[in-house]
Amino acid sequence: MNTISNMKTSSEVDKILLQVSSGLRLGDLRKLAAGIKKDHKLAMELWASRVFLARMLAILIMDKKELSELLIDSLDNDIQQHPEGERLQLIDWLMANQLMKDKKTISLMESWENSNSSLQRRIFWYYQARLRWMGQPSPANTEELLIKIESRIEAEVPEVQWAMNFTAAQIGIFDEKYRSRCIALGERIGLYKDEMVAKNCTPNYLPEFIAIQVAKLKK
Repeated sequence: MNTISNMKTSSEVDKILLQVSSGLRLGDLRKLAAGIKKDHKLAMELWASRVFLARMLAILIMDKKELSELLIDSLDNDIQQHPEGERLQLIDWLMANQLMKDKKTISLMESWENSNSSLQRRIFWYYQARLRWMGQPSPANTEELLIKIESRIEAEVPEVQWAMNFTAAQIGIFDEKYRSRCIALGERIGLYKDEMVAKNCTPNYLPEFIAIQVAKLKK
């Protein structure tokens, strides 16, 4: 399959690659993107470099109007080639900075529940979680989603499991009607129960995750 990774780079891209090779932070990438503004052609050239930080920058300067389903599938295919940590950062960054910005791509994300791509399935669930986490009224599909999480989460691949678990957490945090059910789900499957959690970080284990976040909301 031919992808946009086969494109040649320009001298402008080479200059940017020198900048990102120094190990820029995400905040630095945002500042760099703010200076460039929207430039889809440059974004595609940066993407073709296959360099992780260059691709993170490319996502910030893409033109959302150019993000066809075919192009998004090509981006997905390229992202699959990265190591796990980079792969998840790229797909989540793409969702937050591009796919959530347009009704067309939102509809596309909502169609990915049963996609053959595990990254697309992850984004389907992560988007559902963000709808609740961002303080919107509880969507009407909560019961349906929870039934699917309860029946499917144990059979999913880890990167999708995390997003399904995160969605269940957000449902339990923000919708009291389903709180005990989400806690019971976590207790039953035991996902992340034995995970080591860094200081000041919230555990992914549903009973603890929900309890901690609900307590914060009550303060």
